[in-house]
Amino acid sequence: MKIIWLGHGSFRIETEGQVLLIDPWLTGNPTLGEDQHDAALAGASHIVLTHTHFDHVVDVLPLAKSRNIPVVGQYDLMGYWGESEEITTIGFNKGGTVDLGGPKLAMVPASHSSTFTTEDGLRASGSEVGYMLMSEGKTLYISGDTGLMADMEWMGDYFQPEVGIISAGGHFTMDMKQTAYAAKRYFNFKTLIPCHYKSFPILEQSAGHLVKALPDVEVIEPVVMQAIEI
Repeated sequence: MKIIWLGHGSFRIETEGQVLLIDPWLTGNPTLGEDQHDAALAGASHIVLTHTHFDHVVDVLPLAKSRNIPVVGQYDLMGYWGESEEITTIGFNKGGTVDLGGPKLAMVPASHSSTFTTEDGLRASGSEVGYMLMSEGKTLYISGDTGLMADMEWMGDYFQPEVGIISAGGHFTMDMKQTAYAAKRYFNFKTLIPCHYKSFPILEQSAGHLVKALPDVEVIEPVVMQAIEI
């Protein structure tokens, strides 16, 4: 399995012959150069969406339409888009699991919000979610944007993910200190990849605290477009 950071909260995951784009943000992404876009998108089989804030959704519909990539996400939003945008969607809900041609994706709760901008202002769009990706004998927790929540206890106990991709930049999500707390209390990660940080000055710029707080976990500070092999 190859995990490739596209900057901010966006990832490319290559596994079992599939290429999953997690919240792909290209347009205006300050950490992903335009000359890297083609490589980031090459061979994409699915777009996996956690919620509809601009830094996660702005490129989803254009990519789905221009490249005929199915979008995987929360049922209500996928149903609306399937009808109004004429794209292929895979809609399910928290507690459900779908097969993406090998990799299995289970939807789990997140604690955030999910809105998008319209001519009439912000509008709600389904609910924010996270995922457990089960592939190649491993389970990977993709938190999406989230704060600390008690649901992490059963999620860690039930799914027992070895790898975590966790939003840790603070202000909009957990910060490094809270992420370390969650990792210690609720999970038993072997590998932890922080994200949703460094992109803007308002966010945390280093995972140094996380590294020090979790000496028994391999904390990997991702580098844009450099594959992490798990």
